[in-house]
Amino acid sequence: MDQGYEHRLLRQINLQNLSESPPASPPASQRPSTPGMSPFKSPSKLGDRFIPTRAGANWGVSFHLSTEENGKSPNQNRKAKESGAESGKDSLAYAALLRNELLGAGIEKVSDPQGEERRLEGASPARRNLFQYTVRAKRCSPDDEDVSPFSLSPVSNKSQKLLRSPRKPTRKISKIPFKVLDAPELQDDFYLNLVDWSSLNVLSVGLGTCVYLWSACTSQVTRLCDLSVDGDSVTSVSWSERGGHVAVGTHKGLVQIWDAVAGKKVNTLEGHTARVGALAWNADQLSSGSRDRLILQRDLRSPSVLPERRLQGHRQEVCGLKWSPDHQHLASGGNDNKLFVWSGAGASPVQSYTEHLAAVKAIAWSPHQHGLLASGGGTADRCIRFWNTLTGQPLQAVDTGSQVCNLAWSKHASELVSTHGYSQNQILLWKYPSLTQVAKLTGHSYRVLYLAVSPDGEAIVTGAGDETLRFWNVFSKARSPKESNSCLNLFTRIR
Repeated sequence: MDQGYEHRLLRQINLQNLSESPPASPPASQRPSTPGMSPFKSPSKLGDRFIPTRAGANWGVSFHLSTEENGKSPNQNRKAKESGAESGKDSLAYAALLRNELLGAGIEKVSDPQGEERRLEGASPARRNLFQYTVRAKRCSPDDEDVSPFSLSPVSNKSQKLLRSPRKPTRKISKIPFKVLDAPELQDDFYLNLVDWSSLNVLSVGLGTCVYLWSACTSQVTRLCDLSVDGDSVTSVSWSERGGHVAVGTHKGLVQIWDAVAGKKVNTLEGHTARVGALAWNADQLSSGSRDRLILQRDLRSPSVLPERRLQGHRQEVCGLKWSPDHQHLASGGNDNKLFVWSGAGASPVQSYTEHLAAVKAIAWSPHQHGLLASGGGTADRCIRFWNTLTGQPLQAVDTGSQVCNLAWSKHASELVSTHGYSQNQILLWKYPSLTQVAKLTGHSYRVLYLAVSPDGEAIVTGAGDETLRFWNVFSKARSPKESNSCLNLFTRIR
């Protein structure tokens, strides 16, 4: 080869190497010389093999993302994530099976995947490397010694126990309503209560000057009453506990009692001087809250139309009323940001809570824990607060980020549903006492001001100013095993 050509070729190669090397490298004459080490080799390299660190590598997630998410649209990726959340248990079981067969982890049960790290029970946190450069003798457990030589299963006894272990079925909550009804003239007023669901599976709705009944069994709609003849309008409706009578509060301050079966008005109760926005039944007694700041309690078995008790405490309109499940205490909320608890016989509140910063309309007593009361504040407050009415102490509080319009407890589980107004217009399902969100439902374009629970405790109906009623399957109908198998439950021993 020509020496000139070879010289030019070597010079070009050297120039390319210099351009690729870091510019801050010192010249060779200034480098410290180390005996036995070539000046062209980096002191950090000890060989020609590069062995990466695999500690903490999540192989399942890495391969899942590289094989499935590439080439998919954002909508497909969102659906894949939702389906992946449902199959989390299957992925954990498969990972545990691989650990048993490849690494000898000895896992017999899959832990709950609700945690952040979702560790597997029985796996040591220190053993996170997939490849190790040590030789370990395989430990023979008593279960492995009992393996029959005629067994046709390709996995060990630990893995067989893992596959046979019972797993809780994944709960699915539909994000869309199963029924939507038109509700023209459904008022967009935060202080009114215009929707209620009876124990006989009949829904009552106040639309303008009329009250309509919708049967969930036959889907028939009937008009119960029309107040336009008297120049009045409907401001609240409430079913009696037996479901035969419905109370109707009016804008003029009257409370009418209607027989839903016969379609006739039974009684008209006077006493309020302003609209009646809240009603609550307690057996044969009816409590009504009005804009005149009074709460009137009457016994419908008495022929007199005069109120039996007058409860004075609120300084502004009373917009929330709920009786406790034991029929001993009445909780009331008002536009004065106060929450009162009244006893069944006293004329003054036995407890007063002033932590809310806005109107208190959303009130719900827990059917599972005696004395547990939940309340929600308006736009300036946005919080759901829990109270122990036995001791009068606050328990917990959560900021929902929007106006709290209604609250309702599940009849079968320790869960709570809340409806919201400004500015999310959403429906949230909470788990108590962890206060974690189980589901978020959207669909209403206005404030979700009205809420009622079905008599079986499985479905809810929500109403908003968009003049629609939406039915959702939110709560689980099955009772928990601990409650059904408890020796305190007398109905389990009836044959």
